[in-house]
Amino acid sequence: MTLAPDRLDRFARHIVLPEVGGAGQVALGDSHVVVIGCGGIGSPALQYLAGAGVGTITLVDDDVVDASNLQRQTVFTPADLGQPKAEVAARWVERFDRSLKVRTHVGRIGGRNAAAILEGADLVLDGCDNFATRLAVSDACVMLNVPLTSAALGRFQGQVANFAGHLSGESCYRCFVGDAFDAEDCDSCAADGVLGAMAGMVGSFAAMQAIRILLMGKATLGDPQWGKLHLIDGLAPSMRTMRIAKDPECRGCSEAGAVDLAAG
Repeated sequence: MTLAPDRLDRFARHIVLPEVGGAGQVALGDSHVVVIGCGGIGSPALQYLAGAGVGTITLVDDDVVDASNLQRQTVFTPADLGQPKAEVAARWVERFDRSLKVRTHVGRIGGRNAAAILEGADLVLDGCDNFATRLAVSDACVMLNVPLTSAALGRFQGQVANFAGHLSGESCYRCFVGDAFDAEDCDSCAADGVLGAMAGMVGSFAAMQAIRILLMGKATLGDPQWGKLHLIDGLAPSMRTMRIAKDPECRGCSEAGAVDLAAG
């Protein structure tokens, strides 16, 4: 695949980066990313994935736009209130770059339908708001051999990590949180609060980490940093990184665990 003249102009600032280059830009254009959740994380992440020229984007969300979302979910406007987030976000992508393909799934994603929704993706970026969905998405990614960028946010804290539990020796998201959170019990932004700009910081960084995976083997930026959990403190501000080891008993990515998960 080569880039048309208008695409060369649009992505000139990427192409002149030795870490991306023309080959990297072509790779981005050939990529398919599924974004789980179009909210505080998914909204800015989506904007920078589209800005990077990711060729196909699938948006998954079961919620509608609420006035309280406008403080941090930057693809929405007051005119969108009450409309499905995935559909509104898709229209934003279409207006932003008509060359991109955008698909939507308006509804919940879980153990029953995750594999069908994620099939064919090169990467999944998960910014949803509950552990049950996160674990179902992680397990499906392992089963489908799809890398996962996971991002979470609360108050002034964020965390972003790339997982590849389908690869030998690499951890998955379930290795990180275990099985104790198989419930819809994530902290609520409504209860705890969140700074809008913090959502932008975490979502943008998640897009950056996703791009690393998409460029793997295509450009020198393509260091996926598997299993490295980046903890972002917006108050300090600071960032620290910790390594998530593969759990040999993990139900999601170990051989013994996979048998147990299938049986359950």
